[in-house]
Amino acid sequence: MRIYTRKGDTGTTGLLFGGARVSKADLRTDAYGTTDEAVSALGLARAALGEGKLSELIVRLQRELFVVGAELATHVEKRQKLTDGTSRVTAEMVTALEGEIDALEADQPMPVEFVIPGESLPGAAIDLARTSVRRAERRAVALSNDGGLPDSEVVPYLNRLADLLFVMARVADGGYRPVRYGPG
Repeated sequence: MRIYTRKGDTGTTGLLFGGARVSKADLRTDAYGTTDEAVSALGLARAALGEGKLSELIVRLQRELFVVGAELATHVEKRQKLTDGTSRVTAEMVTALEGEIDALEADQPMPVEFVIPGESLPGAAIDLARTSVRRAERRAVALSNDGGLPDSEVVPYLNRLADLLFVMARVADGGYRPVRYGPG
């Protein structure tokens, strides 16, 4: 089997569970493509971190983003084929992210002013992943507003994930230290 099929040469792609091909510029493909970008950005963060608790959490989040991507890559007419936790995001997945946020915040005070990413390479990589997740969230909101994500937990999941990544970046930075730029 070859990696290339030439089917996408016309600017279309297939969705999960079949159906008509859609434009690669479709809201749906844009949303799951951006989610895929976030998975890769998290991989960069994981590589920068090395082994440890945050890296283990990132692997879990990467796997969960595959669930997000699967749901986003499924046309509304095929949603009945989705499986909770495998190809459909669940409310429990959102709640689990909240638990991770709470646990990390208990050990790491959060800043009360704007943060300039770059205190550490791992923290900056996590912040980069966070911005990809926020873009995926915006794309998912657009898809949802267009009727493409009925009864879905994708938007709350991505919203909570971005919050978690903010906290994880601060932990990776070893705490918040204000950075002063400019004169004085």
